[in-house]
Amino acid sequence: MVLREKMLPCQSREAMVTVLSYHNGIMDGYLQHPRLGEKEKVESLSQMILLLNSLLDMENCLDSPLPLVQPVCRSVKSIAVFCIQILFREHYTWQGRLIWQNGRQEYVFHSAIELIQLVDEILAE
Repeated sequence: MVLREKMLPCQSREAMVTVLSYHNGIMDGYLQHPRLGEKEKVESLSQMILLLNSLLDMENCLDSPLPLVQPVCRSVKSIAVFCIQILFREHYTWQGRLIWQNGRQEYVFHSAIELIQLVDEILAE
């Protein structure tokens, strides 16, 4: 059995988050996901996690593949754009990658709380 160099998530496990502003945990931004007809407004990190969790509850990777999501409004001035890839999930023990597109950096997280901490640290700078 040959393992791939990188694990790629089922497309239903990948979301784009565009942050327009952030102050003390209060976020103005939106989340894009293949299951959403249009971008969904998010106003906090906890709301982002709950929305991601509800989208993961609907997943079925055996269905026809969902398209990958690209940021919709490149003309909108954002402070950060993140690609969140959730590779494994059991309850709120998520493992995956956070790709900060503005900073061209990739981070690994091992839980939903670690994902929140990573995003908060990046946005607080």
